Amino acid sequence: MASPEIELDDSEWRERLTAAQYEVLRRSATEPAWSGELLHVDDNGVFHCAGCGARLFSTESKFESGSGWPSFDRAVDDGTVLETTDSSHGMVRTEITCARCGGHLGHVFPDGPTDTGLRYCVNSLALTFEPEEGAES
Repeated sequence: MASPEIELDDSEWRERLTAAQYEVLRRSATEPAWSGELLHVDDNGVFHCAGCGARLFSTESKFESGSGWPSFDRAVDDGTVLETTDSSHGMVRTEITCARCGGHLGHVFPDGPTDTGLRYCVNSLALTFEPEEGAES
């Protein structure tokens, strides 16, 4: 696996991120279900990595999964999200990370309702949202 483009030491990540973002992005924590500010987004736009600003997901790929976390059926571009096996917590899942900075985003599951069959289940704390220009906020 290639090294992330953006590599900061621990103190630099702690300065850049809030304490909660740090726990999710750098320590692979999971925010509580239904707690994320970006769970319900009505505007059109793009979701970026909260750690480095990389474009990750679009509202065009967002759907309501009922899981309590923002869910998407695909990333904006191939290679922006990396997948690795995660065998923590007594189960095997596929972890997703930002390809640019290596930040933990969440997990991807093969139970999505669209043609991709995928559900990228992402922590709101790992994302920022940029409304499409001219969109109502």
